[in-house]
Amino acid sequence: MRKLTSFLHVSLDGYVQGTQDWDLNWIPYDGEMAAYADETVSTADTVLWGRSTYQGMQEYWTTVPGNPEATEHDKKHAEWINKAHKVVFSSTLEKAEWNNSTLVKDNAAQAVLELKQQTGQDMVILGSPRFTRGLIQLGLIDEFRLNVAPVVLGQGLPLFEDMKDQIDLELVSNKTFRNGVVGLIYRPKKS
Repeated sequence: MRKLTSFLHVSLDGYVQGTQDWDLNWIPYDGEMAAYADETVSTADTVLWGRSTYQGMQEYWTTVPGNPEATEHDKKHAEWINKAHKVVFSSTLEKAEWNNSTLVKDNAAQAVLELKQQTGQDMVILGSPRFTRGLIQLGLIDEFRLNVAPVVLGQGLPLFEDMKDQIDLELVSNKTFRNGVVGLIYRPKKS
């Protein structure tokens, strides 16, 4: 069965986004963090997103290959993400136009379970905190890669909002980056 990993940056006070959509300037992203992100996606061939993140990622990453100012890392990541199978979950989106994209309009839980049964590499959710939150409540996330940034935002979008049940996790590994970020990898404890 394919593993589903959620990869998110989070502030010390638990926010994955500031008060505005795409308010991510608080994330201290550097070469070391980029290498860690590359490690995360190296075992995946499928990306899952909610509508807003899918559209934002499409808008940005499709422009990178032709951008002479893009970094080598961004060009390499753009190549990977353009080849990856992209699954967008949205009841309002009419079509998914980015190459290798599939639109799921309803029954996200069933669709994710079916994706997990397919052959291929692992799957990753890059961002999409609201979509991730729904999958957490359904018990469909196999691994959490949370990069805790040394910043307190005070307000924003929390990842673990409105959780109905306790979720027991085990720490698989941790890494402290030179920029002060702590990369934590958790997996749900087996019952």
